[in-house]
This record gives sequence, C-alpha cells and structure tokens, in this order.
Amino acid sequence: RESFYNLEDSQTVQICQHISDPRVGLTTTIDKDFFKMFTEDTGLFVTLCFYDKQFSENIIYQKLVSGRLSANLGYVYENAVAQMLKAAGNQLFYYTFPTETGKHNYEVDFLLSRGNKLCPIEVKSSGYKRHVSLDAFCQKYSSRVLQRYLVYTKDLHQDEQTIFLPVYL
Repeated sequence: RESFYNLEDSQTVQICQHISDPRVGLTTTIDKDFFKMFTEDTGLFVTLCFYDKQFSENIIYQKLVSGRLSANLGYVYENAVAQMLKAAGNQLFYYTFPTETGKHNYEVDFLLSRGNKLCPIEVKSSGYKRHVSLDAFCQKYSSRVLQRYLVYTKDLHQDEQTIFLPVYL
C-alpha cells in the first residue's frame, strides 16, 4: 500500500479511493482495501497501452490515433476524466454496490461532493444510451444527489435528469 502512495506522491499516478457510504464527507468513508489507479498523463497511458513495436511502423497506434481501431476505450476515457477532475482540484472517489442479483456490482466511476449533495459521474466510450449504474445509484440515493453527469463522446445534451457532457468539456 505504501508503494502506491509513493507513486501518487511522485505525481505519476492518481489514486481514486473507494468509499463505503456515498454521502457528504467522502473522505470519512474511504475503504482502503480497494482503489483505482490512473496515470497522471493520459497520452503516455495510451502510448503504453497501444504502442506495440519499437520502430515507426506501428499500425495499432496509428489506427487508434486516427479513430479506426475497434477497441473498448472505456479505460482511456475514464483516465482522461480522472486527469481533468484532479487538475480542477477534485479528490477522486468511486463507489460500488451489488446488483439486485448480487452476482455483479454497479459502479459509479466518480463522485463529487458539492455542498451537502453528491454529483455522480459515469464515463462512457460507447453505448451511452444505457447508464444502468448511474440510474441505480440515483434511484437508491436520490435524496443525496444534486446533479448527475454522463461523460461521453457525443454532443452536449441534457434531459430531465442527466447532463451529458462531451469528454473534451
């Protein structure tokens, strides 16, 4: 555990803390046994993930950069959002809770505390029409939610419940 915090102190990674109870005062419910780690530099992260050769002919990397790589880029977008949230002065927190069947978990990618309420954030790289974890969280903790956000790859949009933000915003 100390090694991970040393990495965070070196400013090469960001630690996103798991919380056990989503309420104001997020730091009071940190579950130190679980966390997510993001790189401080999303561009470096993409290069490390997709740069597959030591010389200039790198087809996978070229396809990724040009938008022609069929890959699940959810972790790349989540890393970029973590980097932006941290740069804006936010601490990083996430929350998981079991589905009704108990076989899987819902996960809210990020939680921000604003006043006496929370703002859950879900990050999507595709399939943005479904946001099951965000919906389940907001239903379960409706009295605690100020505003809900979905960060995705499409245009700025708002419905009666959710603000849909393009990842570049």
